[in-house]
Amino acid sequence: MKDKIHKTNAARHLDELGIHYELISYEVDEENLSAQHVAQSLGQNLQQVYKTLVLKGDKTGFFVCVIPGADELDLKAAARASGNKSCEMLHVKDLMPVTGYIRGGCSPLGMKKHFPTFVHEDCILWDFIYVSAGKRGLQLKIHPQDLLRAAGAQTAALTA
Repeated sequence: MKDKIHKTNAARHLDELGIHYELISYEVDEENLSAQHVAQSLGQNLQQVYKTLVLKGDKTGFFVCVIPGADELDLKAAARASGNKSCEMLHVKDLMPVTGYIRGGCSPLGMKKHFPTFVHEDCILWDFIYVSAGKRGLQLKIHPQDLLRAAGAQTAALTA
């Protein structure tokens, strides 16, 4: 018998908007919180497993970038997309106070406060992508356009 999956803030947000998604659980490895591990655990293409990164811009403050798990964020591209001259990754110790989420369980949906959100432009090539549901061991399987709508996000070139 499967354990009941408890809804997260991200899932409740999607429910409120009437957006279809699936909650998919996987085995967490506390030593390896990488998107590669998540993709392997789910048996999915790494290019469809997206990671959520929180940054701070020199002009706009906090913002969120969502990129394919195998890719590296281009900080200059992220700054450009968000209207900043420069930006830096949020330090992991500041993640919980700012977003309400922990490393390895940060969703682009349902944060303490809404931040400008940018999803890598290639997301629209897929029928569905995976993003964190807001806790380790739980992913949202969602259509990219639905994620963009729910997050109030826009697409941008974010990787090198």
